[in-house]
Amino acid sequence: MPQYDKADVERRMKGAVEALKSDLQGLRTGRANTSLLDPVVVEVYGSMMPLSQVATVSAPEPRMLSVQVWDRSNMTAVEKGIAHANLGLNPIIDGQTLRLPIPDLTQDRRKELAKLAGQYAEKAKIAIRNVRRDAMESLKVDEKKKEISEDDRKRSEEQVQKLTDQYVKETDEAAAKKEQEILTQ
Repeated sequence: MPQYDKADVERRMKGAVEALKSDLQGLRTGRANTSLLDPVVVEVYGSMMPLSQVATVSAPEPRMLSVQVWDRSNMTAVEKGIAHANLGLNPIIDGQTLRLPIPDLTQDRRKELAKLAGQYAEKAKIAIRNVRRDAMESLKVDEKKKEISEDDRKRSEEQVQKLTDQYVKETDEAAAKKEQEILTQ
């Protein structure tokens, strides 16, 4: 049975791009976005839980996030969790709701965020190249085992390279778009 599986290679490369897009969504651009609070974990009931499991996050205004905590006794834990996430947000307690005004981004902070977007893209490209390397090795093993011919191996290697180029291009485009969004707000 051949080790090389084109569908698996494509799935793994696509996964790297999807992970990048998810990471980029969490980068703050000066507008309120509920995904900004996705990385926040809160210590409640003796364990660490994602914020989404103890509160509802909404964006009622373009520059304001609202966190509706379900259990009032968890208010300070949620406030601490948001503060420890280093997102540059200062929660304001308003009854059972935390209001998070989104401050203007300084030019230095914009440059840092754009640089971070580039780093996320580089990680995604490394993941894509690792998938490419694994696929190429699988093709060589398949050829050695006489499961595919040399021509089949070369043809498949070209397909893998095309997929690699396609997903690297997609990664570059997503990062460039996000960097542009961050720097021009």
